[in-house]
Amino acid sequence: MKLDGATVVVLGMARSGLAAAELLSEQGAKVRRVDQKPGDGVLPQVDESFRGADLIVLSPGVPADVDVAARARDRGVRVIGDLELASWFLRGEIIGITGSNGKTTTTALTGHILKASGIAAQVGGNIGTPPCSMVKSSRAGQWNVLELSSFQLETTETFRAKIGSALNLTPDHLDRHYTFENYAEMKARLFTHQREGDFAVLNADDPVCRSYAWRGAGKPVWFSAIGTVSPGAFLDRDSILLDGAPLMKTGEIPLRGMHNVENVMAAAAMARLAGASHDQIRAAVMTFPGVEHRLEFVRELDGVHWYNDSKATNVDATLKAVAAFEGGLWIILGGKDKNSDYAPLAAALASKARAALLIGAAAEKIKAQLHGAVPLIESKTIAGAIGYARAQARPGDTVLLAPACASFDQFENYEHRGRVFKQLVRELA
Repeated sequence: MKLDGATVVVLGMARSGLAAAELLSEQGAKVRRVDQKPGDGVLPQVDESFRGADLIVLSPGVPADVDVAARARDRGVRVIGDLELASWFLRGEIIGITGSNGKTTTTALTGHILKASGIAAQVGGNIGTPPCSMVKSSRAGQWNVLELSSFQLETTETFRAKIGSALNLTPDHLDRHYTFENYAEMKARLFTHQREGDFAVLNADDPVCRSYAWRGAGKPVWFSAIGTVSPGAFLDRDSILLDGAPLMKTGEIPLRGMHNVENVMAAAAMARLAGASHDQIRAAVMTFPGVEHRLEFVRELDGVHWYNDSKATNVDATLKAVAAFEGGLWIILGGKDKNSDYAPLAAALASKARAALLIGAAAEKIKAQLHGAVPLIESKTIAGAIGYARAQARPGDTVLLAPACASFDQFENYEHRGRVFKQLVRELA
């Protein structure tokens, strides 16, 4: 589409929307900035703001079926998302990584392996840098490693990844996508436009991920924690094999939990396809520092370990966090509900947790669905939960923030929630 001189509305003025507006302006478009909160140079989210638009670009936080965009679409206006827009201008090939859990770690790790192996790469997407902000720094021969959410994939039309990966699929964001089937369909869009010579790196142990092998023309490459696969990576007792050759021991991975072994296998498979050797991959994994807000060790105080997993924004992520510890857990749960079912937490917490400290808007729903499987403490806020855990936890115990919820009831985002948690814990006497 010719953007020079076109009237383009960008809906949603958070970080991704601002980046999209800047890119459009650089391409010569006449940009209208629109948001629910109008202000200086930002128009209100009403039909009049969309009048005469040639194109509408949605930020990831704006649902594709939002009324004003839906009415414009009915009038024949093209509606895309910021990821689709960025893909028109990104130079170099794309590695796209999606799934319900592990996206951030796997994306950061893949970028880390490539850079450590001397392979040109930049990392962004749903992690850190918005796709539209990566256009300026992109170049031929460089990999663009993108973490991709269902929100970003929902509004793609022609977006294509040379290497696409689906890590796992469990119910999430049902407040936005309504059904698990719709949610899974959004993730599938990562593979729809793949061509011969592209690759789909898929979790062989997940039936939905397996089904993506037939969505496009990309060649399936597998990873598995429970069986032998080829081509790809799999677990053989305490060793990871990649394309049939030993890669590394699981004990060499500096991240907690079996889910991180799976993340390493996915990242290793992608890095190998991008040109990294076995030795380079192993060395890079061993130096990976992890990512902020994902099973992040904060401190030890009087024999009690404090961990920040604020990015555990759904039930499956919280289950994976709990599985990474032996027991003695004081777990902080709650936030903004995403139409989730918290009942699956009951058995895991019953065997490992001393108590669940409930915070935020979802506290009552979590309390009802856990059915007393573990002592439940109504703490209301993170500060209240930290204070209770500080008083009750004993040497050898672990206090874990793994909320199973979004953060928007009390915080700007999960990063804000994690930073507040870490600050309060570090201030403990």
